[in-house]
Amino acid sequence: MMSFKNKFDLVKRNTTEIIGEDNLVLLLKEKKNPVVYWGTATTGKPHIGYFFPMLKIADLLRAGFKVKILLADLHAALDNVEWSIVDKRYDYYKKAIPEMVKAIGINPKNLEFIKGSEMQLKPDYMYDVLKMSSYVSVRDSNKAAAEVVKMGDNPKLSGLIYPLMQAVDEEYLRVDCQLGGTDQRKIMVLARENLPKIGYDRRIEIMHPLIPGLIGKKMSASDDNSKIDLTDDEETVKRKINKAECIEGDPNNGLMSFLKYVIMVIKFDNDKTFKIQRAKKYGGNIEYKNYEDIEKDFVEKKLHPMDLKIALAREISDLLSKIDVESLNKLAEKAYRNI
Repeated sequence: MMSFKNKFDLVKRNTTEIIGEDNLVLLLKEKKNPVVYWGTATTGKPHIGYFFPMLKIADLLRAGFKVKILLADLHAALDNVEWSIVDKRYDYYKKAIPEMVKAIGINPKNLEFIKGSEMQLKPDYMYDVLKMSSYVSVRDSNKAAAEVVKMGDNPKLSGLIYPLMQAVDEEYLRVDCQLGGTDQRKIMVLARENLPKIGYDRRIEIMHPLIPGLIGKKMSASDDNSKIDLTDDEETVKRKINKAECIEGDPNNGLMSFLKYVIMVIKFDNDKTFKIQRAKKYGGNIEYKNYEDIEKDFVEKKLHPMDLKIALAREISDLLSKIDVESLNKLAEKAYRNI
C-alpha cells in the first residue's frame, strides 16, 4: 500500500501551484479514492503539449485518485467553435485523448470520460450557472476568461459564461479537485470564491506549467508553427523540430521544456535513458538518466542543439507511432475541414 508521503509527492510532482494544499493533505489521509477531473474544450486539434497533463493524470491514478476527463463540447462553442461542427470536434477529441493516454501506458478503462453537454444542459446545472451569474461581475468573468477564451476586441457574451460553467462543473462532476494548466488559474480562483455563494464547497485546484511552443510562446492548437500535431509524420516532426527555437547554452525554450516535462518523466517512470547519438569527434554517444544532467551539459555547451533536436525528434516520433493516426485523420476531415 502506498504511503501518504508517496501519494502526496506524486500529486505534487511537476506542479506549479496547489490552491488548498492543506485540504489536499487531509483529503489524502481521510479518503481512500479521492476524485479529480481534468477538462478540455474540444476546440483546435490536440498537440503533443497535451501529453503533459496526461502524465499528471497517470500520477493521480497511481496516487489512488479516481480520474474524470471532461470533453467540454459546449465550452468549445462558447470559445467560438461553430455550432455546426461542435459534435465533430467532440468526436475527434473522444478518439484523440484515449489514444494519448494509451501511448503513455495508461489503460483508458481506468478513466471516466464525460461529454460536457450531457451534464451541462440539465435544468439544475443551468439554474446554478444563472444563480452564479448574479454574484459574478462582468469585469471578474472577463478577467477569469482572458487567458483561456478567445475574447478579441469586441468580446461575445459566450466568453463570459465560460468561466461560470467551469466553476459549476466542479460541483456537478462530484469531484474533490480540478487539474489544469496555469492559464486556468483565474477561473479556478473564481470558482473557489463563488461556489460557496451558491451553497457548494470549494475544491482543491492543482496546476501544472504550460509547455512553451516551438517558436517561443505557448504551444497553441491555433498556431501550426508552434506545435507538433498528433498526426504529424516522422518527416514533419523532424522539420518542425529543426526549425524550433533552441539557442546554444540557453535552456529556456519549448524543446527543453517538452524534454523535461514529458520525455524525461516517461523515461524516469520506465527506468530508461535518453540517448544522444553523435560521432566520436563530437563526443560520441551519451545516455542521460535525468533532465538535470541534460540541462547542465546543454548550458555548458557540451550538448549541441542539433544533437538534442535529432534525439528529441526521434523520441517524439516514437511516441506518436503508438497513436491510431489513420482514424484521427478521418475524423479530422470532418472536424477541421476548413483549417
